Amino acid sequence: MVDLQNPLIIQSDNSILLETTNEKFESARDEISQFAELIKSPEYIHTYRLTPLSLWNSASVGFTSQQVVDILNRYSKYEIPNNVFQNIRDNIEKYGKLKLFKEDDKLVLQSTDPYTMTEITHQKSIQPFIDKKIDDLTLYIKLDSRGRLKQSLLKLGYPVQDVAGYVDGDSYNIELRDDTLQGKSFAFRKYQIDAIHSFHKDGSNLGGSGVIVLPCGAGKTIIGIGIMEKLKMHTLVLGTNIIALRQWRDELFDKTTLSDADVGEYSGEKKEIKPITLSTYQIMTHRKSKESDFKHFALFNERNWGLIIYDEVHLLPAPIFRIVADIQSKRRLGLTATLVREDGKEEDVFSLIGPKKFDLPWKVLEEQGWIATADCTEIRLDLPDKLKLKYATAERRDKYKIASTNPQKIDIIKKIITQHSNDNILIIGQYLDQLHIISEAFNVPIITGATANKERERLYGDFKNGKIKMLIVSKVANFAIDLPDANVAIQISGTFGSRQEEAQRLGRILRPKQDENQAHFYSIVTRNTLDQDYASKRQLFLTEQGYKYSILSG
Repeated sequence: MVDLQNPLIIQSDNSILLETTNEKFESARDEISQFAELIKSPEYIHTYRLTPLSLWNSASVGFTSQQVVDILNRYSKYEIPNNVFQNIRDNIEKYGKLKLFKEDDKLVLQSTDPYTMTEITHQKSIQPFIDKKIDDLTLYIKLDSRGRLKQSLLKLGYPVQDVAGYVDGDSYNIELRDDTLQGKSFAFRKYQIDAIHSFHKDGSNLGGSGVIVLPCGAGKTIIGIGIMEKLKMHTLVLGTNIIALRQWRDELFDKTTLSDADVGEYSGEKKEIKPITLSTYQIMTHRKSKESDFKHFALFNERNWGLIIYDEVHLLPAPIFRIVADIQSKRRLGLTATLVREDGKEEDVFSLIGPKKFDLPWKVLEEQGWIATADCTEIRLDLPDKLKLKYATAERRDKYKIASTNPQKIDIIKKIITQHSNDNILIIGQYLDQLHIISEAFNVPIITGATANKERERLYGDFKNGKIKMLIVSKVANFAIDLPDANVAIQISGTFGSRQEEAQRLGRILRPKQDENQAHFYSIVTRNTLDQDYASKRQLFLTEQGYKYSILSG
């Protein structure tokens, strides 16, 4: 059926064009983002694509091919090309076509289709994992090949539904408090309860591994704690940095009856191994040289862990995927604000940590008041004449730095600070020399990778308690930093086109506010340069979540 009032055009290359000026734009965007990936988002037409991974993730949370087709039909201007229908059905129906389970201590791979199994058994990449062929639909798989088999099958276009179960870790009593240490009543929000149940699945083999996707400030740590309380087992938590680990520790003490005797820190500063152990990706991947072993990988076997939590799983370092592939019998929880990985390893997260188990659009949480309402503004200014020749003759990487560190950005920062004189402001950037110049210009303290952890904690504490109203942070503060009263962020430079970085930086100011639940995110870019090009790429994920950037001239 043709309806020219609709906002979508679905094309035979599996791309979807969405008109932003259409009155149905927002509802169409919210629905198709559940199973399609945003590729680009200029002013008037946004482009999405139906990818195998986007469709498999939708299947993992219960979408059927008919539901996807019905949504597309509801919003499409024209008839949908037949090959797109076929692509949707083929990919969504692939999820569950291969199932991995245990039977009499044997690892079994079973298919619903003999032709699929025939194709698999003839693949050289799969043959090393096969222990024995049982029949045309069934294989015995070598017990130590569970993770690597799933990785290899996904590369062939076959997602595996893994219900082979888990080895229970050592039990440990974890009890929730009714009231926090501050005396506030503690209870899970409804969506947090839903997320916990979606992962736990009443303890069955249908749960126990996968990723929960929620924005910064929505309480992913609280969900992790809820899952720990459900399982009541020894738990290893991996995070991005020591400050993030200590925030986990503080939340555990605040929301549960756990104490110092129960919770250990395994980091560059301490090497404690306790029933609940918190460690960083950095220490886990540390080694003396490229030829040396990762000696801290031994931590994965130091205890009989019942659960391993990968916080900010979109940052999970590539070397850790190797060990994750070998410990598939452990329950695995990934927490993230976005499944986007700049290294393209989204498929490894899907196959080794698990598929998406729960997702909730940022704007839904905003409407419910669980995260702050955010205004996003991009301020464009010209490159000074004295830098134009230098920019024109520079190499690409140098071009980006020249444009990003445009000295005229300081004038814009001054105007924003004046406009928000009563607010709590974070100034965030990539280039340290630029940050130090701004720190001196405005007499504002700065946190970089060189700042000692004790000093970082002091400055974060001063910001939280209102002793200081402004703080300059490098990319070390992109992740898992809890500054609930920050309500203005000024981004002056970023990591090229990193979509997940943009999401994380906005996330620094999204925690709900006690008074006016409003946040402001400013991105200052140099017009008609790589700075502007990369800013457009960084904004993709947030645009998909429903955020609009107002464009102003500086």
